[in-house]
Amino acid sequence: MSIKKKVYLALSADLLHHGHMNVLTKAASLGDITIGLMTDSAIAKYKRLPNLSYDQREIIVKGLKGVSDVIPQNTMDYSENLRKVKPDYVVHGDDWRQGIQREQRNQVIEVLEEWGGELIEVPYTDEVKLFDLERSILEVGTTPTIRLQRLRRLLESKKLITVNEVHNGLSGLITEKTNINKDGRIVEFDAMWSSSLTDSTAKGMPDIEAVDITSRINSVNQIFEVTTKPMIFDGDTGGKVEIFKFTVKSLERLGVSAVVIEDKIGLKKNSLLGNDVKQEQDTVENFQEKIIAGKKAQVTKDFMIIARIESLILEAGMEDALKRASAYIEAGADAIMIHSRQKSPSEIFEFCKNYKMIKNNVPLMVVPSSFNEVTEEEWEKRGVNIVCYANHMLRSAYPAMMSVAKSILENGRSKDCDDACLPIKEILNLIPGTN
Repeated sequence: MSIKKKVYLALSADLLHHGHMNVLTKAASLGDITIGLMTDSAIAKYKRLPNLSYDQREIIVKGLKGVSDVIPQNTMDYSENLRKVKPDYVVHGDDWRQGIQREQRNQVIEVLEEWGGELIEVPYTDEVKLFDLERSILEVGTTPTIRLQRLRRLLESKKLITVNEVHNGLSGLITEKTNINKDGRIVEFDAMWSSSLTDSTAKGMPDIEAVDITSRINSVNQIFEVTTKPMIFDGDTGGKVEIFKFTVKSLERLGVSAVVIEDKIGLKKNSLLGNDVKQEQDTVENFQEKIIAGKKAQVTKDFMIIARIESLILEAGMEDALKRASAYIEAGADAIMIHSRQKSPSEIFEFCKNYKMIKNNVPLMVVPSSFNEVTEEEWEKRGVNIVCYANHMLRSAYPAMMSVAKSILENGRSKDCDDACLPIKEILNLIPGTN
């Protein structure tokens, strides 16, 4: 009785279509299939995090005809898995002869030569447009549970995630859809930031917690109507402990992934004003109590409470900032945000260095509004996990609107500002369902 050949096939299996079925059929005709199922981390290195978790995708591929085994593939590099399985054949679509995967293809051929294995390539199914399939899923939308879980999945899958400020549905759509091809990788924002500053400003209100939580949640609902990315919510001080518990429940129920609360008390003033205005930092014990209450109030294990430390803003010193980080982690904070109003990143760099020494440290978040010359690559090297661009969407919109308004007044017509405005036809195409 002849021994069946071993076949290796790598899949992400997030969106299976008939092109995949063609490849699977060919693989099954050659022998027993071992699927190298791409982990979230492997996929996130070159495109958007998959809609389905690894465990969900594993259940799907285990049910496919001809599949005898499923093992995780943790990187785009096949070598480790191939040397473990030693397949007679690797099967893949022929589309990887060009682009970012060409290097992996050459590497697979080299590894297979070690034991005489063979690469079998199946003609690419031209009518399959993966981008269109992914866009169709985005248009359908998401659920609160899926959105809520996504931030933790991102933090588990990527060393650094990027978060962009949104204050209405349009800025949410821009953050959702904007992407670029950078060295063969699709680069986009990972999540959204609901800023109290920009939400207040967009409503013409001062940033002093004058916009109540009900109004803030209405803004979140409008953004969630047209987006699928996870959201981190700027909760300011969180208010009184008793109120904060209800805020947590409301945000979690909506599908918000995390709330950031800062360790200040009294009338809220923007942190970048520092000691130029009266601002008072909460005691460590009181803020710990607020974190503990918030964690007890949440229903799922997925919701995150991020503790924002104001010690550097208020010039209380590095030692105080690090002491508070340890205490807030002990109280149950899921991540720490450290802030500074200095244009130099030196004190933030110092915090990052010392933060690594804290026992059981959690993900670290920065908001580089003042010290904005630092690249994401540099933040990643220093151990930062979340970079938030906290107000740039609104700040960029305001000068453009002011310029157009002045032009109309100065010229008594709108013709002169045509170049600064999006054409009407593009506006109609911008929002799904308008035309």
